[in-house]
Amino acid sequence: MIAGLLYIIGGIGLFLAGMLILTEGLRALTGGSLRKILSRYTKSPTSGAATGALTTALIQSSSATIVTAVGFVGAGMLTFNQSLGIIFGANIGTTLTGWLVAVLGFKIKLGTLVLPFVMLGVVLRIYGKGISRNIGWALVGFCLLFIGIATMQDGASSFEGTLVPSIFPPDTFWGRLQLVGIGMAITLVTQSSSAGVATAMVALGSGAINFPQAAALVIGMDVGTTFTAALATVGGSTPMRRTGYAHVIYNVLTGIMAFFLLGPAKLVLGAFALTDAATGGAQIGLALFHSFFNVMGVVLVLPFTNLFANLVKRLVPKEKPVLTETLDTHLLKEPAAAADAALFTVHQIWEQLLECLVATLKHHKGGPDVDEKLTAAKAAIQLTREYIQKINAEPNSAEYQSLVDAMHTLDHLGRLQQRCSVSARLMPSIASDWRLQRLSGLMRRHLQYYGVDQTVEGGSKATKRLFELLSRQNEGYRKRLMKQMSGGMSDGKEMLLRLDSMRWLLRVSYHLWRIQKHIV
Repeated sequence: MIAGLLYIIGGIGLFLAGMLILTEGLRALTGGSLRKILSRYTKSPTSGAATGALTTALIQSSSATIVTAVGFVGAGMLTFNQSLGIIFGANIGTTLTGWLVAVLGFKIKLGTLVLPFVMLGVVLRIYGKGISRNIGWALVGFCLLFIGIATMQDGASSFEGTLVPSIFPPDTFWGRLQLVGIGMAITLVTQSSSAGVATAMVALGSGAINFPQAAALVIGMDVGTTFTAALATVGGSTPMRRTGYAHVIYNVLTGIMAFFLLGPAKLVLGAFALTDAATGGAQIGLALFHSFFNVMGVVLVLPFTNLFANLVKRLVPKEKPVLTETLDTHLLKEPAAAADAALFTVHQIWEQLLECLVATLKHHKGGPDVDEKLTAAKAAIQLTREYIQKINAEPNSAEYQSLVDAMHTLDHLGRLQQRCSVSARLMPSIASDWRLQRLSGLMRRHLQYYGVDQTVEGGSKATKRLFELLSRQNEGYRKRLMKQMSGGMSDGKEMLLRLDSMRWLLRVSYHLWRIQKHIV
């Protein structure tokens, strides 16, 4: 009996390892295509539900899908209402694992047949390159799922006659509630609802529990998986915490609905022999019930998405805007999502510095508001640098290259911030010299026209032309002032300030050009 228990524990471990490896392999195999699908086709909560279900089914990780959606919301690529559809759909996609286990693990029983393919997958992982390497790793994970199921079945067989439905809470209202609680506890321990569903199917197949008991456990597992996600959002950004609350509330409501559907489901599925373990159809029935109540939950909640979103927003109100609010450490486990957050923050810093620069050039002075924004931008630049250094992006990937450009941008933003911080000393000279005033006005109008909107064609090229113009003007202006100073025609101190002012305009235009070049 002890050996059987060890087999069950080991089987769960093999299944969990298989899930992790399969998810890693599939995500590497799909690359950024699934992210493109999520961002491109999520135009409404309904389309978000469809893309969320598809993405989760393909990568076998609802948490990865949800974290990606959070990253999109934080980066302003999706609204919170749109992201809710992805969260709802992820619950549907994750039920695919139950179908794989029910059909291939119990009907076909691949546990022994897949053993040689583990070796094949490992060989591809070690010696393969590119796609074949990722296919090999996904194959290893896929095979481990069924080896884990077979191992659990071998362990459960030693408990036949000992573990029977009567020792578990009975099939009553209170008994089902207890089973829901047990299902939640199992998910909290295994950190995977898929592993819990597989364990319930093994117990159902061995006769340890009956169909209503297994279904109640699965409901608890579906609810339990959200608490892990909710705990992971503690201390996170507003989008992350809203997502955690939304996930918990939605799954609890879906679980309540599923609980009251247990009786009708037992009757309907029983009529098609899908509740009897002896006929081998109980696992299919359990997978069908799991998918059914998740689909029903999405169908019922989608018409009320806006109301649901408003409820969550009230529970988690938006805090005072901070430049670095999207730099959530929880996103670091998804490098692409973390990169989105970092790039969005870079744009926010750029917008704030641009606003300060335009205000300074327009009024020829700074002010408390400008000084406060410049100080905030300086702190944000440092925090963003530190955040980017923590992102574990693959070399040569699109995310890696974008982060390299982001670091170059931050370097020029830091220098621009320093230039803006010392502008107060130079603004009186610019205001009193018609040439400097004309050039500063040209820069201001240029910034107001192009701004940070990179959809304006030729923004970077136009800023380069501005820099080249100021370079030429600097040479002539410097020669004229030096001539005046040598002839004693002007105050030397004032002339030096005007030279500094001209250099200031030139260096600012250079940083503007490099920022636009890298940020595109």
